[in-house]
Amino acid sequence: MGNCCRSPAAAAREDVKAHSHDHKEGGGGGVGGKHQSGGAAGGRRMTVLTDGSWDTRSGGIEEKYAVDRELGRGEFGVTYLCMDRYTRELLACKSISKRKLRTAVDVEDVRREVEIMHHLPKSPSIVSLREACEDDNAVHLVMELCEGGELFDRIVARGHYTERAAAAVSKTIVEVVQLCHRHGVIHRDLKPENFLFANKKENSPLKAIDFGLSIFFKPGEKFSEIVGSPYYMAPEVLKRNYGPEIDIWSAGVILYILLCGVPPFWAETEQGVAQAILCGTIDFKREPWPNVSENAKDLVRCMLEPDPKSRLTAKQVLEHPWLQNAKKAPNVSLGDVVKSRLKQFSRMNRFKRKALRVIADHLSTEEVEDMKEKFKMMDTDNDGIVSYEELKSGLSKFGSLLEESEVQMLIEAVDTNGKGKLDYGEFVAVSLHLQKMANDEHLRRAFSFFDMDGNGFIEPEELREALAEDGATESTDVANDILQEVDTDKDGRISYDEFVAMMKTGTDWRKASRHYSRGRFNSLSISLMKNGSVNMVGELQ
Repeated sequence: MGNCCRSPAAAAREDVKAHSHDHKEGGGGGVGGKHQSGGAAGGRRMTVLTDGSWDTRSGGIEEKYAVDRELGRGEFGVTYLCMDRYTRELLACKSISKRKLRTAVDVEDVRREVEIMHHLPKSPSIVSLREACEDDNAVHLVMELCEGGELFDRIVARGHYTERAAAAVSKTIVEVVQLCHRHGVIHRDLKPENFLFANKKENSPLKAIDFGLSIFFKPGEKFSEIVGSPYYMAPEVLKRNYGPEIDIWSAGVILYILLCGVPPFWAETEQGVAQAILCGTIDFKREPWPNVSENAKDLVRCMLEPDPKSRLTAKQVLEHPWLQNAKKAPNVSLGDVVKSRLKQFSRMNRFKRKALRVIADHLSTEEVEDMKEKFKMMDTDNDGIVSYEELKSGLSKFGSLLEESEVQMLIEAVDTNGKGKLDYGEFVAVSLHLQKMANDEHLRRAFSFFDMDGNGFIEPEELREALAEDGATESTDVANDILQEVDTDKDGRISYDEFVAMMKTGTDWRKASRHYSRGRFNSLSISLMKNGSVNMVGELQ
């Protein structure tokens, strides 16, 4: 549900000051002086939420805060940079559009998030909530600003990762879990994306930022609602019978990723991920695991214990020898393989997106006419661009019943300049994505675009050249990382079969994990069969 983010304080403060007059006079929000309906500064009626009570004050959120540019976007909310007009302190404002709070459950989730953040004691490892309020368009959570970036981004920027650093991060995460459990809260959505560094310093505190799926619990109480992100889900969540132990499992998954760069339970379909979790087999053979200490591997095993009754508690994890001696853990780089994998997760979509645009540019007249017609039908205001709302409404008309988060994911997947809307070429790319890339002729055409010399392989130099044309910076590094992921037979080039496998499957688990939340794997309902396998009911239309 958004990010409390990451720009240098001094520059950001100047940004906000430069635009504060626009916000105050015009009631606008981001750079340029306006937000879409439901943005951070909409509406004049203001209600303040404090410890569950509802009080009224005059004026809107812009009376107290200068609300500036967008910092991050999640399933329900958008986070903006803002500044307290009186103290000049930079903060983050997560605005949750009331349009997206469609049910009583959604509303209760927001109330509970506020209540939990007020309930938990102040901690250097949890982002502080300064104020929660609502106006006609949105609920606003004003929080401490974290400028140091995401946990994964920091790893990639450093270029290496060590056991000692992994131990320090894991210790912080488990301390957050321990604090939550001591105060009767299950987090339910622990993942690297929900941890930000407070600043860009090497010794910056790491902070948990999102309690949108957290819930209060009593000792012995069990829950059945499937929530969270698939790669981090404990097996008992899939079995719909779980308690606070699930947070230890998720923290164990994060630890595994910190040490090797990929999740322990990975598959190319949602069903495969669920089955891998239930199977519970952990791979300690691939690089760099042979170089990881036995103590570290032992802790991973104990945290990923399938039986929640036998799984370590937060206290026991913190008492484990590997964390007890965190400062003595090996300080040797785990190797470039971890760095490369982590970079890969944030870059893979660039290759696939480029291929989709190539296909879109070479469609037959008949295919173009059909898509032009659909584009015109969706573009209800005839401005040549399909907005989020137009796409959502249009997909519904054409029988593709996608959740809002999935529509947003489609836009993000092909939106080349981050404007949050699709031009015709981007719209065609979305349409192709929904067709599941089954057309071999389309795939051959895209492959030929990259295979410039026609020898049947995409060579490294060809990939670099194509990505450079697309405006990619550091195209050599990007190409190398893509090759490492897509080139499964490790011959230094991408064959047609390898290209097709990349186009037809979701290799970017990190990006995908941002778009899952309450009760669904990609909005497919999950039912457990008697033999312990998972059956997915429903498909994208």
